Amino acid sequence: QVQLVESGGGLVQAGGSLRLSCAASGSIVNINDMGWYRQAPGKQRELVATISSGASTKYADSVKGRFTVSRDNAKNTVYLQMNNLKPEDTAVYYCSADIASSIWYKSRFYWGQGTQVTVST
Repeated sequence: QVQLVESGGGLVQAGGSLRLSCAASGSIVNINDMGWYRQAPGKQRELVATISSGASTKYADSVKGRFTVSRDNAKNTVYLQMNNLKPEDTAVYYCSADIASSIWYKSRFYWGQGTQVTVST
């Protein structure tokens, strides 16, 4: 079984920083795109950032210039460095990864359980 384990969430004051980590484990043949999503209470889930297997990145306009997504392929891990945090960044953050667990079948997306990020005023 493939599992994504997230860490790094917590409570931080506005203007502070946090780094989220998400490590994939299990039967992994290949990991393609990885990404981070977030969902605030009463709001739709939104894409925060993505990173391809070749390390090409994309960001939501709301976080561009403040957040940085990166990955360590040797560790099957994706990171989200969050700087200059704002109260509107408060949400549950989820990581996702497009993972092939077999050489015989097409990859599919897996999701972490989510980690709470709270930014106080």
